[in-house]
Amino acid sequence: MSPSLSWASGLCLFGLLLGLCSADDPFVFYDFKVSYMTASPLGRPQQVIAINGKFPGPTINVTTNNNVVINVHNKLDEGLLMHWSGIQQRRSSWQDGVLGTNCAIPPKWNWTYQFQVKDQIGSFFYFPSINFQKASGGFGGFIINNRPIIPIPFPTPDGDIVILIGDWYIRNHTDLRKSLNGGKTLGMPDGVLINGKGPYQYNTTIVPDGIEYETITVHPGKTYRVRVHNVGISTSLNFRIQNHNLLLAESEGSYTVQQNYTSLDIHVGQSYSFLVTMDQNASSDYYIVASARQVNESLWQRVTGVGILHYTNSKGKASGPLPDAPDDAFDKTFSMNQARSIRWNVTASGARPNPQGSFRYGSINVTQVYVLRNTPPITINGKQRATLNGISYVNPSTPIRLADQYKLKGVYKLDFPTRPLTGPPKMETAIINGTYKGFMEVVLQNNDTKMQSYHMSGYAFFVVGMDYGEWTENSRGTYNKWDGIARSTVQVYPGAWTAILISLDNVGVWNLRTENLDSWYLGQETYVRIVNPEATNKTELPIPDNALFCGQLEHLQKAQYISSATLPRASRMGLVLVLLMFYALIVSLNC
Repeated sequence: MSPSLSWASGLCLFGLLLGLCSADDPFVFYDFKVSYMTASPLGRPQQVIAINGKFPGPTINVTTNNNVVINVHNKLDEGLLMHWSGIQQRRSSWQDGVLGTNCAIPPKWNWTYQFQVKDQIGSFFYFPSINFQKASGGFGGFIINNRPIIPIPFPTPDGDIVILIGDWYIRNHTDLRKSLNGGKTLGMPDGVLINGKGPYQYNTTIVPDGIEYETITVHPGKTYRVRVHNVGISTSLNFRIQNHNLLLAESEGSYTVQQNYTSLDIHVGQSYSFLVTMDQNASSDYYIVASARQVNESLWQRVTGVGILHYTNSKGKASGPLPDAPDDAFDKTFSMNQARSIRWNVTASGARPNPQGSFRYGSINVTQVYVLRNTPPITINGKQRATLNGISYVNPSTPIRLADQYKLKGVYKLDFPTRPLTGPPKMETAIINGTYKGFMEVVLQNNDTKMQSYHMSGYAFFVVGMDYGEWTENSRGTYNKWDGIARSTVQVYPGAWTAILISLDNVGVWNLRTENLDSWYLGQETYVRIVNPEATNKTELPIPDNALFCGQLEHLQKAQYISSATLPRASRMGLVLVLLMFYALIVSLNC
């Protein structure tokens, strides 16, 4: 070996001899320690859920096609699952982090998620999906960047800013959970947080002194990509930055037709990214505002998040009244028309070289139709429950996907009704039997008095229509069949409907739910089971080496210990590469 040969070259040469050096997509590793900590986001000490001692948790930042490995240590006193909202988990619902596919990570255990962000770009977030834990935190941003060879449809921004907004209660998640279990509602939130912090004291009557608020520092004349996520419990929020235009550029993995908004309603579970140019004179700092929508705003005035946008050349603190929210007290259609204005940019490349809009969804024949109706919570068997089509979902002790793997009978029923039941409501584990490579139309009918958001794991669906009133067959005449946005979470207005189309090409068991945490906790969800009937099924990854077992399969679970035999495949490969690097270093030093 030549003395000038670097140890890295030696490693690759040695790896080639073993068949380990290839052009495979790289691995990205994260280590999450999920624990309780004390914080005072609204000025009063309370228990929150932190990741690596941070509230909110760190931002995951990866690139299209990266293999992502996240080792989650559960340091809570109850089971934990982490859900990667909007990440499509191509071919592997095993990693989705919801009870239909995963057993909970027991306290004091760790479990490693491993998935590829295949052919995805955009702005997403993660959060704990069970036990109402999201109400105490545990959430953070998730960015998937374009590969360098795929252009983005706007000039490269000068910086990236993640903003997490959401309603917040001073009571922790266990207290809120007890209220729901006792048949009570959660009531009005205590405030709105921006990046885990309370409001700037813009009004001494409404906002007490001593609350830590979020400050985002920017440089004049620069343009930033601002990624905003509503990680709250159940409150729609209007987001705005004083005196600044929000140029909408992307939503949950789809580039949008770029248009300016002075403010945008962001509903629970939704994510947007804006291009914001710092073009003001910096006579003072500027307000960043997230205020409640679709509520009695005079009563909810104190439930407003306020942060500060600080120019490096700012001449003083922000003062005066907040910028106004849209005044639609007498125009119920304002927010809906704003939502309809968000269109897919069909000329932009997404994660692949071909235009993201080349998928002509409007010309595909629909193979299944489901009309899903929710109503206000009702009492079933003496318990307060929420329903879809008269079914209140009950999580089985054995996850659905695990039951399929081991051919267990009676864990669930493939009989979720296509239309609302006419009889009395029921509590069941009823799920949807999706047809592989089929094209499903889902109509979400909101017969409640409050705003709802719906999410489907594993997919980006096409939002083709929304309107007030009851959906009918004739409503299809109003559908957008050309450039409806593709996303994973959509709002449904009170007394209104929203229609989505889903191309069922991702095999697995996928959660379809309301994002309103109280209604989700009370059973407003189901799953879509999609099976490839071909004998040689190469469309789904096998059960992971480190799968957890519970329910009827609890006897298969071994005590947890750390060794190379129990690490998932990616971790074992990492160990091999470390050993090879050590070997190559020794070789290069001896040459």
